[in-house]
Amino acid sequence: MGFISTKASKIAAAGSSGPGGYMTASKLEDGESYRIAILSEEPLEYYTVWGETDDGQKKPFRFEDEPTADQITNELGDYKQRKNYKGDQLEKPKFAIAFFCFDYEDFKVKVFEISQKTLIRELDSISKQEDYANLQEWDMVVSRTGKSLDTEYKILPAPRKKGMEEKVQASWGAVQVLGYDINQLMVGGSPFGSELKPD
Repeated sequence: MGFISTKASKIAAAGSSGPGGYMTASKLEDGESYRIAILSEEPLEYYTVWGETDDGQKKPFRFEDEPTADQITNELGDYKQRKNYKGDQLEKPKFAIAFFCFDYEDFKVKVFEISQKTLIRELDSISKQEDYANLQEWDMVVSRTGKSLDTEYKILPAPRKKGMEEKVQASWGAVQVLGYDINQLMVGGSPFGSELKPD
């Protein structure tokens, strides 16, 4: 028998009971996948620069257009621009898109951010196919294989999970009432509206 009770283990595995959350493909481990339903009508598009403090705090800074070095310095304030993977130069601003999605893992509406160009291209290609013209009617399966520099990401459409359309739409309606606003990402605010827990 483990140190933690079965009840405590299930509660911990379920994660936070609060609203929202963030998802990115880079958080997946080799062989893992997410199943999501896209909720936003269109993605928010921006460039991200990660800042770090001397004590290790990290924060994303988002820009509508690709920022200059001066714009980055002015916006980061007390933060320093993060170094690249090798640690030999500053990490370049990364183009990204973000949208609200329904996460089938815990049935919550979350922000999904994609900064991998391969995934953005795949999603764009899927959305241009007549059968998938309305991405909000489909589920998407985002997967990762490989590690480090040998990582490959994929996104594939799938029919809406059986019996879930009503739950997906009800969750989306509930968070809109709470004031979820994806544009808050651009001003350093919370996209998750009020602190009330969605049903």
